[in-house]
Amino acid sequence: MPRLEKIEYKPVSVRELFLEIKNLSELMIDLAYSAALFNDKELAEDVLELENRVDTLTYLLEMEIMIAARNAEDAEALAGVSKVASAADKISDAAADIAAIVTQNIGVHPIVSEVFEKVEERLTRAKVNESSILVGKQIGELDLAARMGVDIIAIFRNKDWIIDPKDTESIKIRDVLIARGAPSGVKEFKALAEGKLRKLED
Repeated sequence: MPRLEKIEYKPVSVRELFLEIKNLSELMIDLAYSAALFNDKELAEDVLELENRVDTLTYLLEMEIMIAARNAEDAEALAGVSKVASAADKISDAAADIAAIVTQNIGVHPIVSEVFEKVEERLTRAKVNESSILVGKQIGELDLAARMGVDIIAIFRNKDWIIDPKDTESIKIRDVLIARGAPSGVKEFKALAEGKLRKLED
């Protein structure tokens, strides 16, 4: 496990921390497999950053559990939360190990890559350029699923991750968007985000 950054304690509910750990570890699995199968170093690096985030959140959760446990009954009730969070942390560590296949140039067997070239869904990572037509648009109004078969599943903004963003979430300059969809759709989406494509087809 990477060395934890110095953490300044701030009160956060156990529920919020637990849900964020769960959501991030699930996202990491998707990103890690896509990174390995399609040799995508940007996705792999995102996985490693997320691992650090999950480690930090797990540490904060353990602190909150210790503070919340006022007696043996509380400790027993919170023990299950601690175990599940620990399991999610281990999943994130495993996802980081998969991402290392890409960052350390280990690679997967050519046959595996060839098989997965035919999969119908892929993940892509796209940073929003200031010239992108997506800037200022709400996710819902873009109707990406109907237009190109793509869904935005996460946004990285100001060092924070927004998992499963709402339709009312507006896209901003320098957002890093993680999207899932068909190969042709994610390629078009990436071009839109980077400002290389200036028109969203109806």
